[in-house]
Order: sequence, then structure tokens, then C-alpha cells
Amino acid sequence: MRRAAAVLLSLLLAIPAVAETGARKATKPAARAAAAAPAKQAKQTKQAKQAKPAPAAAAKQAAVPHARPAAAATKKVASGRREKLVRGAKAKAAKAASVPKPDATLISAYAAMPVADRRAIQSDLIWTGDYNGLIGDEFGERSIAAVKSYQARSGAAETGILAPEQRAALAAAAKARQEATGWRVVDDDATGARLAIPLKHAPQASSTKTGTRWSSGRGEVQIETFRIAEPGTTLAAVFEQQKKEPANREVEYSVLRDSSFVLSGLQGLKRFYVRVHARQNDVRGVTVMYDQAMQGIMDRVALAMSGGFEPFPGVPTPTARRKVEYATGVVLDDAGHIVTDRQAVDSCLVITLAGFGNAELVGETADVALLRLYGARNLKGLAMGSAPGAADVTLVGIADPQTQAGNSTASAVTARLGPPESTKRALEPALAPGFAGAAALDAQGRLVGLAQFRSAVVAGPTTAPAQARLVPIDDIKAFLNGRNIAPAASPAASIDAAKASVVRVICVRK
Repeated sequence: MRRAAAVLLSLLLAIPAVAETGARKATKPAARAAAAAPAKQAKQTKQAKQAKPAPAAAAKQAAVPHARPAAAATKKVASGRREKLVRGAKAKAAKAASVPKPDATLISAYAAMPVADRRAIQSDLIWTGDYNGLIGDEFGERSIAAVKSYQARSGAAETGILAPEQRAALAAAAKARQEATGWRVVDDDATGARLAIPLKHAPQASSTKTGTRWSSGRGEVQIETFRIAEPGTTLAAVFEQQKKEPANREVEYSVLRDSSFVLSGLQGLKRFYVRVHARQNDVRGVTVMYDQAMQGIMDRVALAMSGGFEPFPGVPTPTARRKVEYATGVVLDDAGHIVTDRQAVDSCLVITLAGFGNAELVGETADVALLRLYGARNLKGLAMGSAPGAADVTLVGIADPQTQAGNSTASAVTARLGPPESTKRALEPALAPGFAGAAALDAQGRLVGLAQFRSAVVAGPTTAPAQARLVPIDDIKAFLNGRNIAPAASPAASIDAAKASVVRVICVRK
């Protein structure tokens, strides 16, 4: 009993010690962990500081994910705009290409108008800014397009024909702009020409060696007439001189016709416009110059002045061309290239080669027109020679079927060459109708030039007899070389064999 009590007492005394020892054992790891916590926390803080980006870098990193999509979006928008502009340009080009040409009804309607009315409409359209072409007797596609432009701007239907109230409104608009420039028609005693002057822009008049000059106070606008009437004067020579003089003249546009030419471009810091006409050895012209800052006003004024320029007032104009006219063309090769007198196909609505079909006008100079016949077979090119040494040539052509001698076959006649007139020589006797563009052949049947029909106009109630001249073969070769056309190297043939190389050209005018 006493022994059991002693064991129980010893157990009771041991429990606190065991508990204390267990507590110490349990507390030791916790203490070690607590003691290590500050060091661990300091290490983690140091690592965090090392890993944490600087504020600027953090901001930059934060911005990058957003900036990239923004830049991509901006690039996409810019690309979309470019694509839209390209699509718009293509649509505009397609629309322009799809604009139908005026039909025969419109052309016939204007052809029935007096010439003065057609010219007046063109002039008024220049003043309103709808037409930028030359004023002429023909009222073609460009003029009709200008009418439609005016109608579209006015909110009217684009019919191409001006209703009476539209014509009146157009004339009123043009007159208001004319009056704003001080538009006055004057007779220039120095040259004999008649022209309109914008006196509010060029009020000061003075004499020059060859004409009259009108100018503004500080020279922003200068208008000068001139006349060259010396023996041997030719339009071609004046044309070349005007292109080169003065030395600072840069020609951007030039057109040389049988009796006139036009030049335009830059002369120093000014725009210039020259219009010149010739009658025999008498050459008369007008030059308009103006500061580029005045283009908005003076471009249309210069065009209007050009259209109203009358170099020889009182001299009758040539009679109107027939609606259907016949000429001769010379075959160059089996590819369908054919040359003829340019005047013979001037202002043609349709060009047809009898027995072959329609031909296209693909090039021209002041004297020669180049036609192209597509899909033709069995064409025989004519051999080319050199400038004729003899006084006579043989003309091979097809006469006008409306004349008594006219038929569908080619015929040959002998013509005598006159003395040289510039680079061209006269042909005598006068050409028969239909022989404009006839082949001029040497004795071996080689092409040495084209017969060119001319109707000289002189003062008085009648016109001079029809005349003809030879377009030299060198001019024809130079023209073809400039277009990279090399006629087939055909062997020389006889005069009779050459007849197979000419065709009838039919011009149908508006």
C-alpha cells in the first residue's frame, strides 16, 4: 500500500517536469523559426527590391502592352485610308473611262447651229471654267463634255444640250466674269489684228518694234502682239523661233497646224501663251504672260483671248468641209499601217477604208496622218525611195466616186514638181478630188512623198483655186521613226503594181 502510494506520488511530481520538457521541446523549433523570420523577411525584401522594376521602367512595361495595339491600330487606319484613296482613284478612273461618247444626235444638233453660236458657247464655257480647249468651228466631244459639266454644277440634267434658260444663264455668268477683267475688243493698228484685252489687268499700252504691248503697272500681266511679214517668212520658221526665244522659255505644250500654231509653258517665273496665224508670208500673233500667282484668273483669260484672236479681220474663212469626203491612203506594211494627208481625215467622226472596214487614227503631224487597220489580210506595203531628183512624179490614187471619173480602182497621173517652197514643193496640175494622200512615185515605183491637197484662202469674195504640194519622203520617214514603225522592206515595183498598195479613205464628219 505504502509502495503504491509512493509510486503515485512520484508520478504526480514528474508530470510538470515532463510537461515543461515537452513545452521546451515544442517551443525550441518555434523559437528558432521566430528568430529566423526577420532574416528571412529581410532576404525576401531584398529579393523583391531587386526584382521590382523602377517606376519609369514599370510604367514603360505597363504601357508597352497597350502601346503596341495602339500603334497597330494607327497603322491599320492609315493603311485603310490609303486603300480607300486607291479605291476612290480607281473608281474615278473607271467612271471617267465609262463615260459614253456623245451620240450622233448631239453632234448633229450642234452641227446644225451657226458657227458663231457654237464658238460663243465654247467661249462662255471657258469663262465659267468648264472648258479648257481652243475655240473653233467644230463642237466635238470635249465641248459637249464641258456643257455637261456646266449642267452638273448647275444642278440640271446632263443632257449635253443647253435649254434656252440654261444658255441665258451661261451667257450671264460669262459676261459677269468678262466685265470683272475689263474685257474690251480692240483693233491693233500696229499689226492689223483684232483681239480682246483685259484692261483692268493690263491697262498700260505702248508700242514695240513689231506690235503693241499692254501691261499692268508692275508687269504681273503682259500682252504683246507681233507681226512678221518679210519675204521668205514661213510659219514653221516662226514656230521654231518662238520655241527657242527668249532663252528662258520652257515649252510645255505645242501644236503646229497648216496656218497656225499654239505654244504654252513657263518663261522665267511667268506662264506664257502664244497664238500665231499665217497667211502667205504674213505671220501675226499674240503672246500673253502672267505671274504664276495669277493663274486662277489669267488661265481662262488667256484661253478666251486666244479664241477671240482675229489675225486677219475681214478675210473669209475656208468653206465648210463636206460631211462625207474621199481621199487616198498608202499601205506601209502588212500590219495595217497606212498614211494619208492629215487634212483629209481632219475632224472625222468615222474613218473607213473601202473594202476593209473602219480604221483608227493613231498619229499625226501637221501634214501626215497615220491610220491603223486591225485584222486586215493581204495588205501589200509600198517600197520607199528617196527625195525625187526628176521634175516629174507619178501620182497613184483613187478618185472621188462622186465625180464623173470616180470608180473603185486606182489610177495614175503625171504631175510636175514646182520650185521648193520651204521643204515642200508644189504639184501641178491641181489634184483631182479623191487624190489627197495619193502616193507620189519615182520611175521605179517607189514612194517619194504624199500628195497634199490645199485650198488657199485670199481676201475678197472668192477663194483661190485648189492647190497641191508634195510632202517629202524624208518627213514621212522621220514621223514613222519617231513612232518606232519600220515599214516592210518591200522590193521596188512598177507603177501598175504600186496600185495594189493604195486604198480609198472615206471620212464621215460630224
